[in-house]
Amino acid sequence: MSGTLETPEAGSVPDAAPSNWVDRYAPAAWRPYLRLSRADRPIGTWLLLLPCWWGLALALVATGRAPSLHDLWIALACGLGSVLMRGAGCTWNDIADRRIDAQVERTRARPLPSGQVSVRGALVWMAAQAGVSLLILLTLPWVAVWLGFLSLVPVALYPFAKRVTWWPQAVLGLAFNWGALLAYAAHAGAVEAPAVALWLGGVAWTLFYDTIYAHQDADDDAMIGVKSTARLFGDSTPRWLRRFLVATVALIGFAAILAGVRGSPLALALALGAPWAMGWHLTGQLARFNPEDGPGLLRLFRSNRDAGLLATLFLALAALA
Repeated sequence: MSGTLETPEAGSVPDAAPSNWVDRYAPAAWRPYLRLSRADRPIGTWLLLLPCWWGLALALVATGRAPSLHDLWIALACGLGSVLMRGAGCTWNDIADRRIDAQVERTRARPLPSGQVSVRGALVWMAAQAGVSLLILLTLPWVAVWLGFLSLVPVALYPFAKRVTWWPQAVLGLAFNWGALLAYAAHAGAVEAPAVALWLGGVAWTLFYDTIYAHQDADDDAMIGVKSTARLFGDSTPRWLRRFLVATVALIGFAAILAGVRGSPLALALALGAPWAMGWHLTGQLARFNPEDGPGLLRLFRSNRDAGLLATLFLALAALA
């Protein structure tokens, strides 16, 4: 196909993990669409999913109810929905950014700018993923369904935020942590103060990890006029990352207190372990931050899965307590 970028891995992108399952096992015809959904880069799915599980666990702490089969389905629905909606959101992002991506070294091999997938094909693929996700969403309580529809606003706006604001990472944070509100409400029946504090803590976390991620493209972004917190902060990035770290720990800790104050002292203590364990991990990331080390920046970004899992572990133990 004219305009297609050939690579040794038959279309794989530079920031995908070597020998990922898409490159190794997926049928050749499916690979461009799976890459469009970032199936070869699962870190984004984890970062979308983990706030959902935080919200469910915090709701269990706040209500004091024992976990039920309904809660197990909420957790599973969040997992399936995260895979599908992350895929749909990334597809939408690549449709909107296809001309920008063609000018950036790290992204020019993506399926749309390289010509592996047409815009029409991408739109159909996005609609299919969103449609299946909608069927899953409709199995949850109506308050969660409405929250699911509202989440589409920041998702739709995000690709354009980098054109008009230096803070596109904040818009991404609003979208990527929406699951904390949705999963909390799916169990508790309403959005309460602990869920809002947890959501805002997640937004601060996204500002932390996506600023690190954006430093990979800072030079290309400057040449083509794309805005980001990485470009905005420049040499002051470590100071801002420290602020986001403190905000993450403080807000998630506040959410734990709001939820745990009505429960047992053990549950409250375990819930408070979540922000401290996560803060310890983020502190280690900050110590290793080097804006000139592209591979190192990607490793730090990916390590946020483990930071989020630490918080999930403590919140889950709190819910069981």
